[in-house]
Amino acid sequence: RYGLWFRLRKLIIWLLGVYIAIPFLVKLCPAIQAKLVFLNFVRVPYFIDLKRPQDQGLNHTCNYYLQPEEDVTIGVWHTVPAALWKNARGKDQLWFEDALGSSHPVILYLHGNAGTRGGDHRVELYKVLSSLGYHVVTFDYRGWGDSIGSPSERGMTYDALHVFDWIKARSGDNPVYIWGHSLGTGVATNLVRRLCERETPPDALILESPFTNIREEARSHPFSVASTQYFPGFDWFFLDPITTSGIKFANDENVKYISCSLLILHAEDDPVVPFHLGKKLYNIAATSRSFRDYKVQFVPFHTDLGYRHKYIYRSPELPRILREFLGKSEREHHH
Repeated sequence: RYGLWFRLRKLIIWLLGVYIAIPFLVKLCPAIQAKLVFLNFVRVPYFIDLKRPQDQGLNHTCNYYLQPEEDVTIGVWHTVPAALWKNARGKDQLWFEDALGSSHPVILYLHGNAGTRGGDHRVELYKVLSSLGYHVVTFDYRGWGDSIGSPSERGMTYDALHVFDWIKARSGDNPVYIWGHSLGTGVATNLVRRLCERETPPDALILESPFTNIREEARSHPFSVASTQYFPGFDWFFLDPITTSGIKFANDENVKYISCSLLILHAEDDPVVPFHLGKKLYNIAATSRSFRDYKVQFVPFHTDLGYRHKYIYRSPELPRILREFLGKSEREHHH
């Protein structure tokens, strides 16, 4: 009995040591907190070959590699509209690039943290958008998937800008929309703010499961909500290092400088980015002077639907929502 108590006491002391050490480690090394925000080291699903999108059922998709900066290479997937599926079979990269000039709108999709451009829910969304007649261009930021480079907010935004410019150089007069999901909404508003400042805005911005800023999102995360109850100084130990790392993803600030149509999609039962943050962002955007000449729309998805954080693509209403919202943008584009 004494031996069991001795081992138990050792375990308790060890756990207490870890409990105390981890916050100090995070505080002293903000890079750890950056990794927890990006989760770029998590590659789910495992064992997929990103050079072969057809293995994920994307038979009308081409894999490219682009170079936004020296020492940075990013992997890109381009899925053509379903109407071009037969023509696309066996075609090379040049054909796919030329196809961007066909009379179909383009969606640049910016994914969230963790996983790659080949994530299951992402692939399913590409298929839905392709079936609705859109080109879908998506990529892994530097440090994700098979993309080379070190992740940072500045780098992710620059990668997105590079891909946007690459699309615009090939898409002629076709509308180009930007769709960000979760952490990708932070990249999307960074990008669109920059595009609006240089007077080359996209035709519309779609934010799926967005937050206000990364600090507020981190504070609202289920892990953080539980931790703040049991851990004194949580903000100082865990949230301040995010800011120290230069990670802001300030959607709430960015929307004040964006001038294009905005659509926000959010599920009420989202366990990762709480619904109230998406609603708060909408309220900021809807009252912003920068949107006074543009449509700003918020579409909630009821808890009973079970779409949570990443299954809005399953909504049978999504085609109608996009048709009505983007149809208006396309009419404005052509006039």
